[in-house]
Amino acid sequence: MGYRVARHGNDLLATASHPSAPLPLPAAVPTPPGAEGWQDLYSYSLPFSDDRKEYEESAFWFRETIHWPRPLRPFEATFLQDAIASLGQFNHRHYVVPAARGLDVRILNGYCYLSPGSIDDVDEIADRAEMFDERGGFYYRHWDELYAVWMDRIRDLLARLDAITFAPLPDVVPLGDVVGGRGLGSVYDLPRTFHHLLDLAVELWQRHFEFLNLGYGAYLDYFGFCRSVFPEIGDLEVARMVAGIDVDLFRPDQELRRLARAAIDLGVAEVLCAGTVEGVVGRLVGIAGGEEWLADFTRTQQPWFNFSTGSGFYHDDAVWADQLEYPLGFIRSYIAQLREGHAIDAPSQRVADERDDLARRARSRLTGNDRQRFDEKLQLARTVFHFVENHNFYVEHWGMSLVWRKLRELSSVFVKEGFWSSTSDMFFLRSDEVEASLWDMLGSWANGTPARGPQRWPREILRRRAILAACEASCPPPVLGVMPQSLTEPFTIMLWGITTDSIAAGEAATLGVTELRGFAASGGLVIGRARVVLSADKLDEVEDGEILVTELTSPSWAPVFGRIAGTVTETGGMMSHVAIVCREYGLPAVAGVAHATQCIRTGQLLSVDGSNGIVTILD
Repeated sequence: MGYRVARHGNDLLATASHPSAPLPLPAAVPTPPGAEGWQDLYSYSLPFSDDRKEYEESAFWFRETIHWPRPLRPFEATFLQDAIASLGQFNHRHYVVPAARGLDVRILNGYCYLSPGSIDDVDEIADRAEMFDERGGFYYRHWDELYAVWMDRIRDLLARLDAITFAPLPDVVPLGDVVGGRGLGSVYDLPRTFHHLLDLAVELWQRHFEFLNLGYGAYLDYFGFCRSVFPEIGDLEVARMVAGIDVDLFRPDQELRRLARAAIDLGVAEVLCAGTVEGVVGRLVGIAGGEEWLADFTRTQQPWFNFSTGSGFYHDDAVWADQLEYPLGFIRSYIAQLREGHAIDAPSQRVADERDDLARRARSRLTGNDRQRFDEKLQLARTVFHFVENHNFYVEHWGMSLVWRKLRELSSVFVKEGFWSSTSDMFFLRSDEVEASLWDMLGSWANGTPARGPQRWPREILRRRAILAACEASCPPPVLGVMPQSLTEPFTIMLWGITTDSIAAGEAATLGVTELRGFAASGGLVIGRARVVLSADKLDEVEDGEILVTELTSPSWAPVFGRIAGTVTETGGMMSHVAIVCREYGLPAVAGVAHATQCIRTGQLLSVDGSNGIVTILD
């Protein structure tokens, strides 16, 4: 069991110097044995290359591990490009963020690397600031009304995604289409629907970044102002003044807690807590309260179970709506906690009270114009908070789960025609190769002649699986290129926690040390036993009072936060999801701890100082 030692301490981030050793250059990173030819799996612009070697070796690159921690299958890289191009468009061309362009992207040995586009020229920054004040300022002044429009648009987009269907190729065109004079068939419908799906995915990421860049920008502005008027203040104390706000991203977990209480109230908890999902459903039918609870459970699935156990960027990330054993398992855990007398709700009111108290004390130290500016910037930061978290549910989780679901439908058409054996196989093709395969399949179907795909793709998919397995077994460097003097791109700092100090800390980290450092993500000091978890499938092994140690967390892991005593992650910055959720739950957390899952073993006694960003292995 973990026990709380102290709640809050000094929230100052530790400083660090630049690494003394040069960073590895992309061309110097060897191809893992067995991964030869990996470059051909992706669009020609994604791998590092000799064509842009001078630029690539002069830039700074970091491995993106929050959204793309594993090697990408070829089709998955399609949405990497959608997302990064959309981010850059809104940063650099749309709102004209003063000190930042977009993020450049490369793939190396299957892994995603990003390079933040910081701007250092003071005259260029000043020119861009004028444009940003007009463009971004309009959104800030009209945030609530524009956000309401965004919610209508995103729900409409999700409905259009859900309406997409890929029908199997018929033996003959239905008679109704013929005598109805439609004059069109599968040769028209299938490619058109495929293109429509890809277009909607681009629209999804355009909607995503319409507000998100501005949200992080408002946070950075608020953080920067607080540092200027309170030189001694730490980032964590600033962040805590924005905590305690309810958002839709927390709703799926809230629904699970409600369903757990309903099961106890209706007397069906015993039935729920044993057996498979199918067995539970069968036993609920016909018993008192069973059908009522089952109807409630079914209603809750849409939309709140459109929740991925991963980042949403991989086709095989499990989604609650598709694998009901995940939400059912969390409900069972909540039932057990309730029976043991545990409080299962996040301490929202306490967090909100602490937030307001911190803000009052900070405000009382200011006068005149500084006080007015503090009020304005804090209010804006609290206003944008809703989007900074809510986009995650509507885009990465609900939206991308629909995209993957529809693509699996398309893949099943290819399976029926013998192109490959499993719906997951299609994701080992690039999107342009799927396009070419469509015409191969449609030509064969239309003419009654053999297609080449059934002979080509099964062996090629096996080869690509082996390549990516070799990539996954390798140890990719966390950073590449040239160490930057400063970083100003808002996503890089707030979400990924990439700063010159964090790079230095990561480079200095070595296995065998007993003190690890990262970001002070959520305040407090706790001592407890470590539980190292590398995937959602292992969450059921977490015991009460343990400290969760993982590479990263997903929002759908929220149900476990009511049981743990603290969190340590290898990735993430001050506004990463794990930092936000831990602050909402009042759990000490340290994010961005290099090699945490390698340095720490399950069962070791840890001290987690979330106020100062220090993890100590006590055993």
